[in-house]
Amino acid sequence: MSRSQRDRSRSERRKILLLGLVLIVLAMLVRVADPLPLRNLRLSYFDYLQTLSPRAAVDLPVRVVDIDEASLSEFGQWPWPRSYFADLLDRLDALGAAVVAFDVLFAEPDRYSPANLVRDPAIRDALGSDLSLGAFDNDQRLAEAMSGRAVVLGVAAREGKPAEVIPPKAGLVEIGEQPATGLFEMTATTPLAPPLGAAAAGIGGINIAPGLHSGTIRQVPLLWRGPTGPMPGLALEALRLALGETTIFLDGVPGLAGAVQLIGLGPFQIPTDPNGQIWVRYRPNDPAMYVSARDILQGGDEDLLRPFLEGHIVFVGTSAAGLLDTRSTALGETVPGVSIHAQIVEQILQGEMLRRSDLMAGLEMIAFLLLGASVTLVCRRSGAGAMLLAGAAPGLLVVLTSWWAFRHLGILFDATFPLLGGATNFAILLAWRFLVVDRDKRQIRRSFSYYVSPEVLGEIEAGGHKLELGGVNREVTVLFSDIRDFTPLSAGLPPQALVSFLNGLFTEQGAAILEQQGTIDKFIGDAIMAFWNAPLDIPDHPLKAAQAALGMRARLKPFNERQIWAGRLPIAMAVGCARGEVCVGNIGARQRFNYTVIGEAVNAAARIESSCRRLDYDIAVSADVAASIGDRLALLPAGAPALKGISERSDLYIVVGDGHVASSPAFDALSQAHTELLTELRAGQDALRAVANCLELSHDVDPGLERFYMAIPKRVDDFCGIGDQPAVGTSNQMAAITI
Repeated sequence: MSRSQRDRSRSERRKILLLGLVLIVLAMLVRVADPLPLRNLRLSYFDYLQTLSPRAAVDLPVRVVDIDEASLSEFGQWPWPRSYFADLLDRLDALGAAVVAFDVLFAEPDRYSPANLVRDPAIRDALGSDLSLGAFDNDQRLAEAMSGRAVVLGVAAREGKPAEVIPPKAGLVEIGEQPATGLFEMTATTPLAPPLGAAAAGIGGINIAPGLHSGTIRQVPLLWRGPTGPMPGLALEALRLALGETTIFLDGVPGLAGAVQLIGLGPFQIPTDPNGQIWVRYRPNDPAMYVSARDILQGGDEDLLRPFLEGHIVFVGTSAAGLLDTRSTALGETVPGVSIHAQIVEQILQGEMLRRSDLMAGLEMIAFLLLGASVTLVCRRSGAGAMLLAGAAPGLLVVLTSWWAFRHLGILFDATFPLLGGATNFAILLAWRFLVVDRDKRQIRRSFSYYVSPEVLGEIEAGGHKLELGGVNREVTVLFSDIRDFTPLSAGLPPQALVSFLNGLFTEQGAAILEQQGTIDKFIGDAIMAFWNAPLDIPDHPLKAAQAALGMRARLKPFNERQIWAGRLPIAMAVGCARGEVCVGNIGARQRFNYTVIGEAVNAAARIESSCRRLDYDIAVSADVAASIGDRLALLPAGAPALKGISERSDLYIVVGDGHVASSPAFDALSQAHTELLTELRAGQDALRAVANCLELSHDVDPGLERFYMAIPKRVDDFCGIGDQPAVGTSNQMAAITI
């Protein structure tokens, strides 16, 4: 490699390194900005991890009483009178429920209470003005049912100012630098109809999706920052009552104000994100954990219901479609919202926690940095294959690490950003190499394609590792072409004009060869060598070679017309074709070799091309080539001239035209006359009339045949044994016939 080439290579490597570093920095900035599409991709990946390995279904003391379509059909439309809930609560207590948590809002006084019904003038007049129904209050009835029982009522976040103060029932201890300030805020909550708030043992927030960007519930706050202080979510409050705890511990991140890392409740340490949210570890929805509210209110079989509910935390909610309380989970299921609260309690009891901290985000960026750097460094010196390996191996390690961390540690490590960033880095660097670094290779390929057929080029590209010295024996058809009287032509042209002339001619002639799937072996001065049937199998390769020769003849005509317009004389060519077994392969020195053919057929083709001068015709082929072609082209026997360097004579044939010429009546007549001429020549008879007849008929087939027939008197020994020369007529006699 020259010094300039080395400098250029170093410059290209520096550019690749710089481009790779720029791409890495840009990707890091995008990750820090964390746009919505990137977040959604990350969350979808976490969903996929849960789908691959959902939480195991274990029978835990958590149940759901479902106000389903059957319940509404039996007891009437929603909302139900509070007396129904009082009856439901009495029934659950009788069945041994440990805690009852209502995922239902009791925000306004019950409109079905008799005390509220008499406010209607028509009802009051019908019942009498002196009738007092104040003792018949459904809210009071529900409050009495709640008294002394572990019941949690739900409130929901809403906008605006607090309508009333709802103090939380649980105590809270903060550890750290005010971690509660980082909780999601409830500026106001829905109220609780009196006297329900005072009668409830616990109050919890029922909202499960603050700031949700999609319909899938993945994180749920365990604690809220309410108007009167931190308020637990419904699931955490239900678990608190079940454990008999009075206090919740909020553990902050050391050295970071307003950030939560753990929530402590009795024996449980629950990891959360900085906002106090838990990642829900889902199990597939299990219909076995539900019981219809209808079965409870109707007093179903106690022997079945008691084992199902006794000692359990029971959530009351609805799955009825019209009440619009269904949610999508990370497993792709649609479930009642109340079941998500139940699953949160289950995963806490089961200890199946998911963890994700800022440390994971930092490790993900480090993983991308290492992957991007490895791709960049390999790209500086290697091709796409090594780049792919350099990216695929670390990428696979990232995916396996992410899966192992999720499966065994419950850690959510995002593999999508390192993989996506690394793939982008790979694609851009590969495109850069293709567009800039590899332009020299593409130029070589274009140059190579000028003299190698597309099939051969594709073979070399597909198996370039096989380009080694050596060859195999193979039958091929070889073509040689040459310009007649090139020496006087070259002497009359300056070198630059001569090169331009040859380039124009070889472009035309080479195209005719490539059109017939030939391989241009080499250009030798004013000559072209080509062959067929190597390295790929070419059916009918002798026919292809002869058709290429006819194509070369056809392209020579417009080329000569341009020469005449340029003030130069037209040129003539000679083409010879031979068929035989040769050694084909890479031949030369180890530092430099050519894909070529060596064998007797190569020598024969060259000698047949030389014999065109004696035949005075432009295209001649060997007998075995002619035999393979048959009557698909217009061929005429041309005798058996002596070929230099070849001891034995063999018949040659001239190629007059294509299949259309071969099937024409004019050629049929000429062929018959030519056969008669050969018969007379071989019999030693005076063939003057036969030659004259062929001359006359040839004008309707190919004017170039005139010179061929005029040359026959000079080479009568080509048609019979040497020394056995029949009388054909003198040259003057033949000229007279032509005139």
